[in-house]
Amino acid sequence: MINHNVTWHKYSINRNDREIQHKHPAVALWFTGLSGSGKSTIADYLENYLYHMGINTYLLDGDNLRHGLCCDLGFSDVHRKENIRRVGEVVKLMIDAGLIVLTAFIAPYRAERQMVKRLLGEEKFIEIFVDTPLEICEGRDPKGLYEKARRRKLNYFPGVNATYEVPQNPDIHLDGTQSVVTLTNQILALLRNRKIIIS
Repeated sequence: MINHNVTWHKYSINRNDREIQHKHPAVALWFTGLSGSGKSTIADYLENYLYHMGINTYLLDGDNLRHGLCCDLGFSDVHRKENIRRVGEVVKLMIDAGLIVLTAFIAPYRAERQMVKRLLGEEKFIEIFVDTPLEICEGRDPKGLYEKARRRKLNYFPGVNATYEVPQNPDIHLDGTQSVVTLTNQILALLRNRKIIIS
């Protein structure tokens, strides 16, 4: 809820000015998928590529933000919603700064992803669905979370004891069984097609 005693202050430099300075549009690349699907790996590889192109980026990772900004939140439905709300507000600030923001979050519910899309504006939100079969994600289990969930030592874990709602119309649908290089090239093709990057 917005406090009515607070007034938005408009400054002379805006997002358009920053985009001109950066020489590229600002946009959010929102990676979603099950734990272990490859979101963070692909986002990291893509950011590295964009960085070496001279693109101004920032990568927000779900686990990393839970060490600070969202350290007071658990994994219940209510806390997941608040987690994504906070992330959305951070991404909005980074978009205003003229950055290409990559985010790697399970973000299991369509409603929360749509909330962020409305917050940023449709043209600034690119939903990237990393579609990796559950058995492959669970086989990877880099953090041991699936094992904990199966042993009932971890609740609210999407794919095991909580729901993951598959995106209905993602901007790009990635086959998570393919190589990181192949998937990164698919995203780069989309960014070039939309004139977000040129080279």
